[in-house]
Amino acid sequence: MKCRFAIAVLLVSAGAAQALDCSNPQTQRDMNQCAYQMWQYADEDLNLAYQLARDVMRTTDSYLPENLKGAEAALRDAQRAWIPFRDKACEAEGFAFRGGSMEPLMVLSCKERLTRQRTEELRSLTEMN
Repeated sequence: MKCRFAIAVLLVSAGAAQALDCSNPQTQRDMNQCAYQMWQYADEDLNLAYQLARDVMRTTDSYLPENLKGAEAALRDAQRAWIPFRDKACEAEGFAFRGGSMEPLMVLSCKERLTRQRTEELRSLTEMN
């Protein structure tokens, strides 16, 4: 019985997700869902840029003497520090709308914006090497 309910919920959710028109969202809920979707797309791009940058840093390390290696580790540490920075910075932006229906939209839009900026930074990093 629980399995049937879970399947029904998934089917309804999948249908709702397909019906969402982010080119013209009609409700605040739609805007919030579209903002989440846009952030997810930005995050996918970020992950690809990070993987490429990591590969470049790994190659850089392979050419360096042992005592000078650390490019890949530096990138990893920077990325690990950046993620909580992004989340806290966007949480702070959201406080202007705290408790309101627009708060998720503002936080997610911020996350998308900062994620896209970071993606460009990572791409620039790979172009320098």
